[in-house]
Amino acid sequence: MRWFHAARKRRQFRRFMATAFTTLGVCLALSPLPAQAAVTCQDLNFPVTLGTMYGKLCKPSGATTVQVLIPGGTYNSSYWDIEFSPDTRSYRAAMNKAGFATLALDRLGTGRSAKPLSLLVTASAQAQAAHEVIQQVRPQFQKVIIGGHSIGAAMAMIEAGNYRDVDGVLVTGMTHRMNLITVLPVLANMIPAPLGLGGGLDPGYLTTSPGTRYTSFHAPGPNITGAITFDETTKDVFAATEAIDTIALTNVVIPATRRINAPVMLIVGNDNHFCGAPLGSDCSSAEALRVSEAPFFAPEAQLRTYILNGYGHSINYAPNAPDYHAVVSAWAKEIG
Repeated sequence: MRWFHAARKRRQFRRFMATAFTTLGVCLALSPLPAQAAVTCQDLNFPVTLGTMYGKLCKPSGATTVQVLIPGGTYNSSYWDIEFSPDTRSYRAAMNKAGFATLALDRLGTGRSAKPLSLLVTASAQAQAAHEVIQQVRPQFQKVIIGGHSIGAAMAMIEAGNYRDVDGVLVTGMTHRMNLITVLPVLANMIPAPLGLGGGLDPGYLTTSPGTRYTSFHAPGPNITGAITFDETTKDVFAATEAIDTIALTNVVIPATRRINAPVMLIVGNDNHFCGAPLGSDCSSAEALRVSEAPFFAPEAQLRTYILNGYGHSINYAPNAPDYHAVVSAWAKEIG
């Protein structure tokens, strides 16, 4: 009889556990998985001293930090939201997924922003315009990070150093040691913007010659047809005068970066425009780059560096761009 009662208890226990696991499985199946925060995007035009500056604001619900993003020369806001393989190459989508709002700007003279006389469009004028945008968007957010690529990075640093109104600075595709031996041929190969690109711009606005984007901005990365085609079809202009104070900044004639009082993250690829002999920074490792760049920043910058190996200047196009996106989002979360 004892054996009979024990067996019955074991059968009852097994039935109980089976029912419990079945119920648990049904509950898990019915319970919705955590949803990614909904992202809303809007086209905005900000009044600034030289006209209006266009920006695309994309904001996940609950975002408290916005990244104000400035593209480099011959790029516009599309650089931050590349539509070719966007799961890999859209910086905007990666940051929105991480919970940050993004405001991708068209520099003055490009995209949907105003087209002033090119002589008025310097890197410092672009930095002032970005500052005026930040003042208008800041009330919506607790923290503002300014970021830029190439010449846009120079503008971000000038803005942060002159106005000291941001909580972080992202620098990509630029160091303080411009390798003019590789940069000057790219500049020399520029042509006046054709009528179809911006329409009616004065001759001071330049763009790249057809078929030169890969060599100028992507090598030694893989030459992926879809990526280079998107770059060529969305390319824009830059004013020659933007290069003047950018070069002055990289040669420390303009000491704006020493006045930055917010954390700085500096990221480059295998970029021969700013890295390597004879004139570029030491990019042999992230630590070597940090040591090379540290003298140009105050201690308040808490300078961090990262190298995205395998690609050239325009790192948003890199097949491994998500690696650097992850580095940026982790750093930005520390700030905000």
